[in-house]
Amino acid sequence: MADPTTTVTPVATGTPAAAGDTAAGPKTMDAGKWANKRVYLRLVIYTAGIHAFAGFIMLLFELGSRNK
Repeated sequence: MADPTTTVTPVATGTPAAAGDTAAGPKTMDAGKWANKRVYLRLVIYTAGIHAFAGFIMLLFELGSRNK
């Protein structure tokens, strides 16, 4: 892969640059606080899912120990 800091993307003449473009390059969709919100939301969902799965496993062990 090419180094993105040295690669120049050709731009067709006569077309205006995108509104989000800067001298350093175009802005990405995942930049900024929206990406952070998605990361935190994913963290909460994964944490809740792991705890639910662990609770289910503990329930199985509890029910299995009662049948002895």
